[in-house]
Amino acid sequence: MRHNRLRALLTAGEPSIGTHLLSTWPTLVELVGQAGNYDYVEFTAEYSPFTMHDLDNLGRALELKDLGGMIKIEQTQWTHQAMRAIGSGFQSILFADLRTVADAEACVAAVRAEEPRSGGRLGVGMRRDVGTVRDGGSPAYVAALDEVVIAVMVEKRECVEDLDAILSVKGLDMVQFGGSDYSMSMGLTGQRDHPEVKKAERFTIEMALKKGLHPRVELGDIRQAAPYLEIGVKHFCIGWDVRILHDWWRVNGEGMRAMVAGAKGVGAVAAGSKEKVATY
Repeated sequence: MRHNRLRALLTAGEPSIGTHLLSTWPTLVELVGQAGNYDYVEFTAEYSPFTMHDLDNLGRALELKDLGGMIKIEQTQWTHQAMRAIGSGFQSILFADLRTVADAEACVAAVRAEEPRSGGRLGVGMRRDVGTVRDGGSPAYVAALDEVVIAVMVEKRECVEDLDAILSVKGLDMVQFGGSDYSMSMGLTGQRDHPEVKKAERFTIEMALKKGLHPRVELGDIRQAAPYLEIGVKHFCIGWDVRILHDWWRVNGEGMRAMVAGAKGVGAVAAGSKEKVATY
């Protein structure tokens, strides 16, 4: 069974850095690995089209570059997608849309083995994580499922209101606040910086630390990291492939368009000067 890099960092109390991919192109995982600065890749499946074959191919690329793999899944897919992602080689699941204690318990059960000690729902499978035919149903398989990192999104009003009880559920590891969803659930759609939203974010981070869990923060710009570092956050996921591309295309396209327009203007002036000379 493969070493779980993210679990090892959490156990050692070390920081972790990840990045997001919405693309299923495995070469992007390889490029992240070649950058040499990341511990894991989050495939943000909640927002992306993909097939079961894509999960296997991403799993192979993660292993090739010795990266951890996290997948973000929405509530209606918790059990099925968690099972298939783990089987493909992902070793961390980020569960979206939690609202209740029962939801948190369901998340834990979705990744643990269905045996008395673990108390989960996963049975034996012939998938990539066990070498298809090698370690399925073995003690090593059960142990590997126990090591899967369970991360949860705190992004609904009900979740924040019952956060103490929800984060007391045994088996949770990482906690991330979702400002966009939370603001919408509060009737403050689009107001991620509203005082009530920022208050809930701070409350979530402090509650996670109080419970001995690991708060995780998403950043589009690393200049935003300092306030989180100051209050004890050590786990960050930075950048999205689609945002990086969009920003580059926008900024450089605007710049190139302005240069071309400027050159056209200069050419027109030059042409006018020649015409005057020719007239004289």
